[in-house]
Amino acid sequence: MQTSVGIADPFTPVQIGPISLRNRFIRSGANEMMSKATFPTRALMDFHRAYARGGVGMTTLAYLAVSPDGRTLPGQGMLSRNSVPHYRAVTDAIHAEGAKASAQITHGGSFCQIDDLSTPRAMSASAGIDKMGVLKGRFFQRAMTHADMEMVTGEFVRAAELAEQAGFDALEIHMGHGYLLNQFISPLSNFRKDGYGGSAANRVRFPAEVLAAVKRATGGRLAILAKINLMDAVPGGATVDDAIVTARALEAAGADMLVLSAGRNIESTWAMFGSALPYDDLAAMQGGLLAKLQFAILKRSVPKLPPFNENYLMEPALKLKAALGRTPMKLAYLGGIQSLAGARQAAAEGFDAIALARALIHDPGLIAKWQSGASDVSGCTACNRCVAAMYGPSGTHCPEVGNAFDPGLKDIFAGEKYAEPA
Repeated sequence: MQTSVGIADPFTPVQIGPISLRNRFIRSGANEMMSKATFPTRALMDFHRAYARGGVGMTTLAYLAVSPDGRTLPGQGMLSRNSVPHYRAVTDAIHAEGAKASAQITHGGSFCQIDDLSTPRAMSASAGIDKMGVLKGRFFQRAMTHADMEMVTGEFVRAAELAEQAGFDALEIHMGHGYLLNQFISPLSNFRKDGYGGSAANRVRFPAEVLAAVKRATGGRLAILAKINLMDAVPGGATVDDAIVTARALEAAGADMLVLSAGRNIESTWAMFGSALPYDDLAAMQGGLLAKLQFAILKRSVPKLPPFNENYLMEPALKLKAALGRTPMKLAYLGGIQSLAGARQAAAEGFDAIALARALIHDPGLIAKWQSGASDVSGCTACNRCVAAMYGPSGTHCPEVGNAFDPGLKDIFAGEKYAEPA
């Protein structure tokens, strides 16, 4: 089986490993902030049910931590034995609308803002200044030992097994944006001198080992995806040539699909979105002087950006695609899809799936409207105010539209009827 070339219709089904999607549209993993005490809420269930009802082939629950220390934020969703019945309620709601459910599993490493870390210093690929930990009084991070790597690999495997029990059809291992596995891949944070540092091939070695272990544990029953950076987009960071090495290693490890993104949370957030973030809005949402200062510094560090362009990551994505050649591993294009024409361009270029988030946050029913002909363009303006809004009481929504869920729904766990009796 080989990657399809020149598929002009993104509404055709696509096979990703063992699963088939009804179309090629994937709601990309993007933080919902609708978990409570690591459990999904009814709001999160309704949030993803809306995307499934709105026509996507698969929707992705974002940032599900593989362990308590893997959380970036205190209440972040986490896969655990007790959370399985609640996540089952979410996946059942998605399946009832005809879509597939993907769990984006991650470990934050040193990109961590929790107070209850089990160790004095957060883990990362290398030791040094903990850029995120400074906000919590943790000024230094520690380099992972081989024992740490074995432990974290086991945590990803356990999370994968729990996700399967919870009814997920796919797993997306987050290897981008500055989280732990990206801390190995990126030369911005990997200064190791052993076999896990140095060359691009060495830097991807641990992430590839994690993916291979997850693939073995799930036995081909779930689609295994990885989200990677096409580039870090700052001097000294990973380049498209590095991403090609990463992609080949993950293909060899058994990845069924790569989701192609860009940018790092601290150094180059703007590269993820193709436009600047509303840093003043973000600062207003944060408590504490240090957090507000962080966003003020980030605002000053952003380079002068060109106007937002749809499909802004197409050029590096095509370079990676051409280097891989004809391969059974699928590729999902992600980056500024705002219209049916943009989606058709990605499909015509031979990308197997189209991943999008902001346009769907603006209108969860967008794909059904595109398919019916009721619309052919999103009303999203890439203002990125949804990124700031996620830190408010309602979680992720579009402030321009005002489509927030009732904040009260965040206090109700999704899977009461699934939970075991006390």
